[in-house]
Amino acid sequence: MPRRLATLLVALAPCAALAQERLPTIPPAQYSPEQKQASEAFEAARKVPVFGPFEPLMHSPEVMTLARSMGDYLRYKPKIGTTLSELVILVNARHWTQDYEWYVHAPIARKVGIAPETIAAIRDGRRPAGLPEDQEAAYDFTSELLQNKRVSDATFARAEKLFGKPGVVDLTAVSGYYTFLAMELNVARYPLPKDGTPLPRLPD
Repeated sequence: MPRRLATLLVALAPCAALAQERLPTIPPAQYSPEQKQASEAFEAARKVPVFGPFEPLMHSPEVMTLARSMGDYLRYKPKIGTTLSELVILVNARHWTQDYEWYVHAPIARKVGIAPETIAAIRDGRRPAGLPEDQEAAYDFTSELLQNKRVSDATFARAEKLFGKPGVVDLTAVSGYYTFLAMELNVARYPLPKDGTPLPRLPD
């Protein structure tokens, strides 16, 4: 091994260790009373133990519980429906280059009717072609919001016409919620499962 490469690997080794120690998953046996209560409420609502983005959030069980509660609605019952919400989730996962979020939701998006070519385009950072009107409106609204931090009057009016004001609120909320989860996962450096493939890294 060339000396410079060996030196670099030695220098990076502590960083790799620290990455795994940022917000490690807490074993249930080590839960505080607050964490145990939050975990029990999570399992009662979701019918599964704490998983995924909620594992790093367990370091603040109050935040985890509030996030889970909001997700119970936005993930399963948004006024825009789950097909459009899954599209919005993918756009957010791509924007934040959040591998775990993509790993979980790309298969769900396929199951709820998002075309494989649409998923591939979003993954590669391209604007999908030939979208149905509602998907195109949701994609444009979300992309514009993420890129510009706001939406134009024309983009808002189109979304309002299709989804109504309640739908626009939920469309925005889904984006905000999955941005929050992506931020937490990226900060934690939450690992991608072994069978996952990282998203392509796009230029800034």
